[in-house]
Amino acid sequence: MIRVEGEDAASFLQGQLTQDFALLTPQQARLAAYLTAKGRMQASFIGFKRSGTEILLVCSRDLLAATLKRLSMFVLRAKARLTDATADFALLGIAGDAVASVAGGTQPAWAKADLGAACIVHLYPADGQPRALWVAPAGTPAPDGAALDPALWLWGEVRSGIATLSAPVVDAFVPQMLNYESVGGVNFKKGCYPGQEVVARSQFRGTLKRRAYVGHASAPVAVGAEIFHTSDPEQPCGTVVQAATSPTGGVDAIVSLQIAAAGDALRVGTPDGVPLTLGPLPYALLEDL
Repeated sequence: MIRVEGEDAASFLQGQLTQDFALLTPQQARLAAYLTAKGRMQASFIGFKRSGTEILLVCSRDLLAATLKRLSMFVLRAKARLTDATADFALLGIAGDAVASVAGGTQPAWAKADLGAACIVHLYPADGQPRALWVAPAGTPAPDGAALDPALWLWGEVRSGIATLSAPVVDAFVPQMLNYESVGGVNFKKGCYPGQEVVARSQFRGTLKRRAYVGHASAPVAVGAEIFHTSDPEQPCGTVVQAATSPTGGVDAIVSLQIAAAGDALRVGTPDGVPLTLGPLPYALLEDL
């Protein structure tokens, strides 16, 4: 968890991330990415306001230190202070019927509600099961309900089709290669931010050649592993972005693939490696709406 605090917190993030934080309300969260000047993702976040001058950014733990350091370099004269707030908050995942019982009902993805000291951020569902984040000051009693195996939560993250960037795949994708423009991760009407020109060109000039897909492998696959199509064993056609053990056996994964290679005859790791079978995306792509 990164805390951005100060009267310029929203305007500072507005100039750094792919989503619109200037118009962020207390009832909303944002999926966003932090890019290089070449449009490549350095980190991804779920961001929301705790107050008018405090915004929290949830990101992969292995990227927090480097991302915090780099973002802090660009604060300059802005009245905003960035800190690692991981120890200051309890962060829990809620899934299934618990979402309605804890939050008082289900809401669309990226809706946010405040329940006492806690914030509830509604996420994309996984196989039809509602999911949400529960964020509260450290020491706040957890909501009532049965504990969920962390492995099942991680599997639900994959099944939702919304990738969280982690260290093995930093600098590998523009946001559209992970379908971020289709799931609320990119705003094309906001002002400038690093990498904006590349993102806009990919969107409006038809230059995008990769997309994210959800697939299944019969054996473990590593994040960052290359994917090959048997018709071209010399050149990889994709990358494993996120993976989790399936409760029914094998591993499910979010993968970023060349659109032309998305089909059968895919292998992970080597041209004769673990077979990968693609399934349907759990959401519609923006270009198909």
